[in-house]
Amino acid sequence: MSDKKLKLVLCWHMHQPEYRDRQTGKFMLPWTYLHVIKDYVDMVAHLEAVPAAKAVVNFAPILLEQIEDYAAQINRFLSERSLIKDPLLAALAGQAVPSHAADRLKLLKNCMKANRERQVDRYPVFSRLVDMASWVESHQDSVNYVNEQFITDILVWYHLAWLGETVKKDDNRAQRLIEKASGFSFDDRLELLELINDLLKGVIGRYKTLAIQGRVELSVTPYAHPIMPLMLDIASAHEAMPDASLPELKSYPGGEERVLWHLQKGIDTFQQFFGFRPLGCWPSEGSVSAKTLDLLSEFGFKWTASGGSVLHNSLHASGIEAKGVHHPYKLADSDIACFFRDDGLSDLIGFEYSKWHADDAVADLIHHLENTVRHEPAGSVVSIIMDGENAWEYFPENGYHFLSALYRRLSDHPNIELATFSECLGDHVTVKSLPKLVAGSWVYGTFSTWIGSPDKNRGWDMLGDVKESFDKAVLSGKLTEQAIAEAELQLAVCEGSDWFWWFGDYNPGEAVSDFEKQYRLNLTNLYRLLDEEPPAYLELSFTKGAGAPAMGGAMRRGKEI
Repeated sequence: MSDKKLKLVLCWHMHQPEYRDRQTGKFMLPWTYLHVIKDYVDMVAHLEAVPAAKAVVNFAPILLEQIEDYAAQINRFLSERSLIKDPLLAALAGQAVPSHAADRLKLLKNCMKANRERQVDRYPVFSRLVDMASWVESHQDSVNYVNEQFITDILVWYHLAWLGETVKKDDNRAQRLIEKASGFSFDDRLELLELINDLLKGVIGRYKTLAIQGRVELSVTPYAHPIMPLMLDIASAHEAMPDASLPELKSYPGGEERVLWHLQKGIDTFQQFFGFRPLGCWPSEGSVSAKTLDLLSEFGFKWTASGGSVLHNSLHASGIEAKGVHHPYKLADSDIACFFRDDGLSDLIGFEYSKWHADDAVADLIHHLENTVRHEPAGSVVSIIMDGENAWEYFPENGYHFLSALYRRLSDHPNIELATFSECLGDHVTVKSLPKLVAGSWVYGTFSTWIGSPDKNRGWDMLGDVKESFDKAVLSGKLTEQAIAEAELQLAVCEGSDWFWWFGDYNPGEAVSDFEKQYRLNLTNLYRLLDEEPPAYLELSFTKGAGAPAMGGAMRRGKEI
């Protein structure tokens, strides 16, 4: 073993916002269960397949709750034929095949929301169905001639395309349906639904088993994925963006109290699912500030992490010559270590390697790591931190060959050691001192993805309005304890980061519309829980998109290019 063995931490962050209308229980968008059956099951299968592999896997608590809800709903349908409150799954189950033309068009459109090259065109039958559905969409009068078999086949194929590659390789049900290709029956649909149910029921337990075995470290984010530094101090955005315009809202009312709530609720939810308290916290979007680190430390977390650009900004502000990101740092008088993302390597996986042959991509990554072994001191830690969901649909076969080779070759490498953040601290890696931390996130080292533009600022002002109403209603004494608890959960949903991520004209129009509508619904529901009339402005759209960002806008690079 080389005395310059490099520690490498692969950290996969799994999160989806609250897609449910919490007043009806209906899932407004299907992305939680689709990412479970494709990405979460594939990732855990890759880790299971290589016993020496290790990784950190971070779960947003509000995602765990939605996975549990989906599994419970499908279970009840299979045993009692009760209604599934997700339109796409309900249609697959034969519960909600629409008869009205507009509803049929919407269903067909939803069944085309998949990567054309990697998920659709891979299967000639599905590709033809999507071509036909596209023609129907552009000739809407023809939808009246679309029969139930066409709808059944495109529904089945859509879900088959979204299955993880490990499922397609290992599950006889998936293989049989893919081979059948067309003319799917009601029994076929039920079989597919049972497969989806098995994946949903088992996925959390599989990660828990790996954690118990010491092969995975599980960590947590605050409950509903809020940007903690902005809730604590909106002006912290100016630390990395001094000229940014900010909302009329000068400070988020009771922001520190809300951050504490999200942290405690997040830990409680995590413990409910996994049975132990996490040692680490990936703060939502890697968003940190000095005050945020203080609070994380008070909650007993041993480590947190952020983006490499945050470290570079902080070193520059501290008057320290730029150094590499391959060490954790601590602020003075702080007990929590902060690791920093290698933006270059992380972005290669997220944005470039999907275009390469898998073996070449893994070889290139290892070449970069071997250079780090040669040129950096012993005890260095490389942190590759990524969205664990959205990159893989751009890879052939959902990244199967890349991830298989990645774990296998890294586990066998004589000079690279796969590790977790807690293991790094347990092995007493060097933790350097950082005099000053410039508040920011993993995206560009700033908060520009969530604040600073007119539409994002408007979102913050709307959130501030409802928070003031919430505070007044609580103080008035007119709400019962149960009503306050329900309103507090609804407020948490409104405080999530994802709504602000999508506000802005540089994003795709359909995604902006979906998330903006749900944000206004979330705010409206909160006003109604407070027994107040929602403001009229919540009836009006306030942001539109017309952009075409890389990877559909679901991912960002760590550095601006």
